[in-house]
Amino acid sequence: MIKKFVILTILLGIAAFSLYRALDLGLVWFVYPSEDKYPIRGIDVSNHQGKIDWDLLPKKDISFVYIKSTEGGDFKDKSFLVNWNAARKEGFKVGAYHFFTLCKTGSEQAENFIQTVPKLADSLPPVVDLEFVGNCKDRPKIENVQNEISIFLERVDAYYNAKTILYLTNEFIEEYLEDNFFHHPVWIRNIFIHPNTFSSIEWIIWQYKSRARIKGINGPVDLNVLNGNLDDLTRFTNLK
Repeated sequence: MIKKFVILTILLGIAAFSLYRALDLGLVWFVYPSEDKYPIRGIDVSNHQGKIDWDLLPKKDISFVYIKSTEGGDFKDKSFLVNWNAARKEGFKVGAYHFFTLCKTGSEQAENFIQTVPKLADSLPPVVDLEFVGNCKDRPKIENVQNEISIFLERVDAYYNAKTILYLTNEFIEEYLEDNFFHHPVWIRNIFIHPNTFSSIEWIIWQYKSRARIKGINGPVDLNVLNGNLDDLTRFTNLK
């Protein structure tokens, strides 16, 4: 009996490790968005991707890129400007995103973003990343969080003359947003099911895979689809 238990444990361990490796290598994932319905694909990157060979990225597969620029009130991604300039040079449609922390004010974070990200007419609209993973341990009151997000959006929208996109998880929506802020476009993360399986939320970008493997990038990278075409995405910039 003990021998059978040991063998079963070993087999389960091998199976679990094999599944992890398959996920890590991007060989298996949970959702497969239709290429006919969602032909426009993009990635989001940061310093975690290391040195990216932008000239090797397959332009037939990747149409747009979002690059992490800032986090909180003073953190600046050290690879931002290198990635920003190189991606633009290769002809990708490029935008920047800010990781919003609950530990800093909206005005501090907006200023950090504005000081870091160039104001260019052909850039994609800015993005604010609202999620719990990697965030500070503080969990302020909902009113305080919504107020700080509002301050950030007002400042960034006005400076870039654009509608900032909200990168959201369902957990953050339920905890802090409720039905607010959806006059801004939404970038939804759901790597398990289609975003509208149990929700009617309208979205412009869907992050459906977090460990994709793409030529030119060593290691995993987030993969996204666009709901529409690039004109639908760029219409949120240069607003009158």
